[in-house]
Amino acid sequence: MRLTASEKQEIIWLVERSDLGVNRTLAQIGINKSTFYNWYKAYLDNGSGGLEPKHSTRQRWNAIPQEEKNLVVEISLEYTELSPRELSCKLSDTKGIFISESSVYRILRARGLITTPSHILLAAGNEFSQKTCFVHEMWQTDFTYFKILGWGWYYLSTVLDDHSRYIVHWELCKTMKTEDVQRTITRALEAAALPKEFRPKLLSDNGACYIAAELKEFLKDKKMKSIHGKPNHPQTQGKIERYHRSMKNVVKLDNYYCPDELIAALTAFVHYYNHERYHESLGNVTPADVYYGRQDEIFKYRERIKSMSLKRRRQEFFKQKIAS
Repeated sequence: MRLTASEKQEIIWLVERSDLGVNRTLAQIGINKSTFYNWYKAYLDNGSGGLEPKHSTRQRWNAIPQEEKNLVVEISLEYTELSPRELSCKLSDTKGIFISESSVYRILRARGLITTPSHILLAAGNEFSQKTCFVHEMWQTDFTYFKILGWGWYYLSTVLDDHSRYIVHWELCKTMKTEDVQRTITRALEAAALPKEFRPKLLSDNGACYIAAELKEFLKDKKMKSIHGKPNHPQTQGKIERYHRSMKNVVKLDNYYCPDELIAALTAFVHYYNHERYHESLGNVTPADVYYGRQDEIFKYRERIKSMSLKRRRQEFFKQKIAS
């Protein structure tokens, strides 16, 4: 596929500003690393003129039709919180049209619609050394805190499934005591409806409520194995740490004057996170898609949409050539 100088320049800008690093970003947008570095050297040596093609360009069969470009803009204005990556997935899933992330980015950039995100997500760090292979193999749990004006500090206890990143259960608590942890785990088990012979491991930090003897007895009675992260190494619980950062960057944009207001905001965010937010590390499906085993069908559907979109563009290209 031949790209114009402006398209190459947009890709260079995209890679330069990406938080994923060069290799992962290029893999996401489907550009060979050596090709990119050839462009980058030409750009550094000769500016945008160095990106001009050596031969005259011809109309490309896979050019995106104008009506699809207009649809990208329309969807982006309706869902202003979505990134080009998320918009690309939404177009496939809801409109049956394949447009790559880099193409979405270029279309929005040309219309002046690319802006700084309203909140920045925590970049991926180190993960637990033994990666999980299936849902409910291991849960991560942790507390984070909120201040409610006139009420004081409240503490959010969350249980996250390590494999799917799905929020199994959460509670807003007045304290961070062992009984709060026990109650959260009990209700998470009820929500997951797991049989007694199949229980997840529980990964937590070394907070007082997680290393208490009462909790050890409680988990033993529930037939759950307890695992603690390394001291002074919070990346071990990296998934729930990232979730807390993402959640608080949104929820803490408002002030709350009673617990019910905060609970309503948390309920809305958890639903968005579990069922609507495309998670890049999950292959751009939602945690709920992985938790309920829908991801393989979604991947197959997207491949069909991509194939059909490219076939349709090819047919339209040759129709226009014959007509002319």
